[in-house]
Amino acid sequence: MHAAGPKNPLHGITLQTMVTQLVEHYGWEMLGRMIPINCFNWNPSIKSSLIFLRRTPWAREKVEALYLDSLPDMQPNTEGEAPAA
Repeated sequence: MHAAGPKNPLHGITLQTMVTQLVEHYGWEMLGRMIPINCFNWNPSIKSSLIFLRRTPWAREKVEALYLDSLPDMQPNTEGEAPAA
């Protein structure tokens, strides 16, 4: 698991928030390709994904790692700023 505390980028972020943001950013199809688990590929929903991920530590770790890797891409650009390269 990850360390608790305010310096941890996952501190205060719920699993539901992570999955929702990943789905909004990538979509179910791409998410299922990046993390090939049935809850993302077969009849996907936030609810079914949360049930599976809460019971399956290795899958949750993959979602957390993808979320951390994707954070820079998911940050909204403020007006006047150039997109990050």
